[in-house]
Amino acid sequence: MKLAVSLTAMGSGVKGTTGHFESFHRLDEKLNELGRIDLVHLRAAWFMENVAAWTGPVAKYGRIAWFCKPDLKMPWVATDDIAWLAAKELINPTGRHRVYREVGSEDVSMNELAAIIGKEIGRPVEYRYIETTRKDVEAEFLARFGTLAKWQDDTQSADALNNGVVRFDGEHEDRPKLPTTMEAFISDVWKPRYLEAVRAGDERETFSMWTARD
Repeated sequence: MKLAVSLTAMGSGVKGTTGHFESFHRLDEKLNELGRIDLVHLRAAWFMENVAAWTGPVAKYGRIAWFCKPDLKMPWVATDDIAWLAAKELINPTGRHRVYREVGSEDVSMNELAAIIGKEIGRPVEYRYIETTRKDVEAEFLARFGTLAKWQDDTQSADALNNGVVRFDGEHEDRPKLPTTMEAFISDVWKPRYLEAVRAGDERETFSMWTARD
């Protein structure tokens, strides 16, 4: 029996309107049709690397903005940790036909993320919660930053998380222990990019920058 490792995302086990998570659900379903293969599904959390989108906004405004509720605990994971876990699964197969592992180092809310960043850089960092129903934000996004399909994917993903439709609860397996904490990632990876944004005077008018502006 052959072994394969599939990297999908949290929410891939949920059927319905869940934005970005819908495609991972379809991928899981298709892969599970493969009969003569042992398959390990790694359902990954938010990548810590995505926090790089807020280096410019923090440098200019001391603020990050997103669609997720301020106190919603969300799982995060470093891509290096996922690569390590995938290699470990391939080297040490369990011999089971289907294995589901939810992959996230720790759960951190957006308010907590802002506090971690603020502590690391030595200045207050605010989190601004953007309601997905705001028509002024949608209109600006469509006019300057993306397509209707991208807007729907982003907002439906956030709504699925905010409403508890998609959650990260380890229903299949205990969460694997991974080494990278958010504090370590912010210190070792994010902060150097932030300092570069400060030096460069990053003024790119991204959606993340626009939502964080004063």
